Amino acid sequence: MIIIGIDPGLEGGIAAIRDGMKDVTDIPTITRQKTKGTKREYNISAMREMLKDFKRLKMEVRCALESVHAMPKQGVSSMFSMGEGLGIWKGLLTGLEIPFELITPQKWKSEMLNGTGHDKEASRLRAIQLFPALAEALKLKKDHGKAEALLLAEFYRRMLRQ
Repeated sequence: MIIIGIDPGLEGGIAAIRDGMKDVTDIPTITRQKTKGTKREYNISAMREMLKDFKRLKMEVRCALESVHAMPKQGVSSMFSMGEGLGIWKGLLTGLEIPFELITPQKWKSEMLNGTGHDKEASRLRAIQLFPALAEALKLKKDHGKAEALLLAEFYRRMLRQ
């Protein structure tokens, strides 16, 4: 079985755990020019292809999708983007017939970050502790989304085993 964890934000990540193999990558995005600067957007075609690649392995695929919601002190644009990402992932997973479960950050963080802070750096540190072979892929502060996707996948793997 392949377990996928998805942190759906533009700064998020996708992680896969299967047969002792672990992999993590950034959410595919495109940066396009606008009249005033640039704008990052989801690369929906690349997102779909990533999921199709998992299906091509002819193994059962299950996905944990982080259920994001508005939080105090976050900008309107940021929250709209997070909601957009969540909707895109839900549509892609449904269209490709990949079973998924929405899991709140509070739920997976209470187990995976037990005894630590629940901030982005705590997630990155914990992911490196649990998956030292992926330390290079998680070495930068900006890699927190990949770390959270990996911890979410591991939480879901443990949940399915129970």
